[in-house]
Amino acid sequence: MKHINLLMLALVMLMTACTGDKPQPTTVTADNVSQALLDSLTRANAEKDTLLSLMNEIGDGLVKIKDMQQIVASSNLAKETASQKQQLRNDMKLIQQSIAERQQRLANLEKRLQSSSAYTEELKRNIESLKTQLADQQEIITSLTSQLAQAKQDITNLNRDVDSLRVVNEAVVEQREQAREETERTRDELNTCYYIIGTSKELKAAKVIESGFLRKTKIMEGDYEKASFTQADKRQLTTLNLHSKKAKVLSKHPDGSYQIIDNGNTKSLRITNAAAFWELSNYLIVQVN
Repeated sequence: MKHINLLMLALVMLMTACTGDKPQPTTVTADNVSQALLDSLTRANAEKDTLLSLMNEIGDGLVKIKDMQQIVASSNLAKETASQKQQLRNDMKLIQQSIAERQQRLANLEKRLQSSSAYTEELKRNIESLKTQLADQQEIITSLTSQLAQAKQDITNLNRDVDSLRVVNEAVVEQREQAREETERTRDELNTCYYIIGTSKELKAAKVIESGFLRKTKIMEGDYEKASFTQADKRQLTTLNLHSKKAKVLSKHPDGSYQIIDNGNTKSLRITNAAAFWELSNYLIVQVN
């Protein structure tokens, strides 16, 4: 009852002040006072509801932000597809907009409450706490956005590095293949040998030897006509069937590196030490009769 009397007195003074030097008669009744109190209570409840709504929204926003923090963790972000990462960026943008909107609504609410008797110290502390929460959320979202952008850049750099490594690897593989082929060609060339088996007449015709009446058979020096020879591989050539009862090796090959084997009516040549046999010459000349 005391509060009502004070409010009535305040209303009388307010109405008197508003009429200036010519006060107008004003009738103050209990109904006027009750309506004023009701309006004030309604506004206070509305502000309270607005504040509670904001608190709930801020709490929901924090839950969403924590979920995003879990996703942006390096171990989880790598599992996200490109479309999921884009959706995450869109969600962050929406939360940033929501935070800005809530900050503006809180500022408007604080301004209205400051002109009201309902603006108590406790309410003031609650509003400051909400401001801090919104500022923290804004900072976290800004950090997550930066991390996501950095992750995108890291992925771009990683893809570029992978492409570079792929190119380098392809070049290395190609070079290695070329080196292998070159080595194989060199090995084949080093193991290439030539042989010819023929009578004295045939060897002369091939310009491999020369001889005459009462002259000793001489092996021609220099490059032979390779078309007259059979090409072979030292690693595989171990035995030659000479198809003759008589045979003689004319080219230079160390004794003990080969044998002339008697196969009954024919002879054959067996190379027993390939390295020593081909050491002096890559050409084998066998004369048969």
